[in-house]
Amino acid sequence: MLKNIPRILHPELLKILMEMGHNDYIILVDANYPATSGAKRLIRADGVEVTDMLDAILQLFPLDTFVNDPVILMQPRAEEPTPEIWSEFKEIINKHDSDKAFKDFHLMDRFDYYNFAKEAYAIVQTGTTARYANISLKKGVF
Repeated sequence: MLKNIPRILHPELLKILMEMGHNDYIILVDANYPATSGAKRLIRADGVEVTDMLDAILQLFPLDTFVNDPVILMQPRAEEPTPEIWSEFKEIINKHDSDKAFKDFHLMDRFDYYNFAKEAYAIVQTGTTARYANISLKKGVF
């Protein structure tokens, strides 16, 4: 066992976080996301809420300070309201973003997001059932 590492970050996920370099993306997705068919590396986190995973990862993961949009979300359809979970995302990010890399979410069309996600370093599929509970994080440097 190691100290001060959140328990939901299991060895395989820790290895991926360590392997990632500056400019790589990790994407946390909800239970409905088609991750199995489009991930280079898929980490299953069934039973874990995406907000808990985001909180755990951001304790170790620096956001990219060299870009204006290190956090990308899937844009809902025009007739849908802003997802409630996004305010939780923002609160968690602001709690951990000591470098102030995060300004606001960058939104991406659903189908563009699916294509973008196929190129991500890894996808972590959580057990969250909230809609549009997908968040992409661009890794920075310390």
